[in-house]
Parts: sequence; structure tokens; C-alpha cells
Amino acid sequence: MPKLAGKVAIITGAAQGMGAAHARRFVAEGARTVFTDINADAGEKLQAELGDNSLFIRHDVGSEADWQKVTAEAEAHFGPVSVLINNAGIIGPVAKAAELTAEAFETVCRINQTSVFLGTKHTIPSMIRAGGGSIVNISSISGIVAIYGTPNVAYAASKFAVRGITKQVAIEYGEHNIRANSVHPGYIRTPMMTEALDDEGIRIASASVPIKRVGEVEDVSNLVVFLASEESAFITGSEYIIDGGLTAL
Repeated sequence: MPKLAGKVAIITGAAQGMGAAHARRFVAEGARTVFTDINADAGEKLQAELGDNSLFIRHDVGSEADWQKVTAEAEAHFGPVSVLINNAGIIGPVAKAAELTAEAFETVCRINQTSVFLGTKHTIPSMIRAGGGSIVNISSISGIVAIYGTPNVAYAASKFAVRGITKQVAIEYGEHNIRANSVHPGYIRTPMMTEALDDEGIRIASASVPIKRVGEVEDVSNLVVFLASEESAFITGSEYIIDGGLTAL
């Protein structure tokens, strides 16, 4: 039996990369899947691939009005939402704290952090109507440890905040059978990575990981499906590091 049969899911930042991998897996596992992104062309192309059990909505994750629209359309189209994957995010400018503008800091936090709050706020009432649900927030190893040599205080701040939001929501809504967990990827081969690193950069990254490779998007999707499914029914308020052992060093 598919692991997500009967679930209605919202996945953000899902037109490409890791989010698109999640959307494909969710549909394959039986979930009726609403996926969103700011990139409408890529989103509509993916919906054509995924078929009737998917719905693409163009979505600015930092906009409360957009979140109200997404949750209302998801429930109208498929029924009460039982899974939320807050996947959308940006890296932002690589700069030390004294060199970063306040505007850049706020932009990164709006997309990486405020979006998680807004998605949680507007999805929880639907989850309560569904009888419970699972929230999976995609953070980063930068939400676990500071990364030496890659100055990005805005990214670190936002990803640590996602971890804190996750734990607080788990405590506040456990009585409603709503779970919340965070996922903390390390080096994952996505369009964002391949734009930032050439082949030599990826080779160096792979050499720094105990498993001696970068992760693939499917590695993360396997974990996200588990956390969205009933197989993780007694797991909440936890963080899952998926980095090939990088932060164990």
C-alpha cells in the first residue's frame, strides 16, 4: 500500500530541485499533492507530468495573503490538508555580518523563516479538521552548526529559527495529533548546488563527507516521506540531520 494514501499535502518551493523530487514521490506514494513555487512556468510543466492528483499554485511564500489562498484552494480541491512540507528557501548573499545589509537579512528571513510561520499558521486549522497532520520543515545543517569559511549570518539565523519554530509548534499542537519535525540537509545535488559549485567544487565537497559523496534529492525525499507518513506517528519535535556524517566530524 502506498505510504501516503489518503493524505492531502502542500509542498512549497516544489517546481524544481529538492521540492520537485518531494512532489514526485508524494504523488507516487498516493498523496493528493498541492505544490507551490514562484516559478509558474516550471510549476505548470511539472503539474502536466504529475497528473490529476497534483495541483500547482503560484505562491510567494512570504506573503500571508498568498498562504490564505493556497490553503483555501488546497482544501477546496482535495479536502483538509494533512501534510505540510515547508521546503522553499534561498541562500542569499555570502557576506559577514558587518558587510550584510539589513534589507538582505530581512529578505532571507522572510523567505526561509517567516514563510514557515505563515505556512504553519494557515495550515493548522485545516489539519485540525483532518484529525491531525505532519509538518516537515526543511532547514539545513546551518540550523545545527555554524559553517566556518562560508559567512552567511542571515541564512544561519533563518535556519536556526526554523528549528525553533518546529519544536514550539510540536509542543503547542501535539494534543491535536499534529506533529512537527525539521530536516537538516548537508551537501545535496540540486540546481542551487550545481550553480554554486563546478565539478571540482563538488569533488571537494564529496571528499569532506565521511560517506564520500554528496547527497541526492531522493535521499532527502525518502526521509520526508517517512516523516509525513504514519510510520513516524510517535515522532515530533525532532531534528533529522541528513548530511552523510558531515556534522559528526
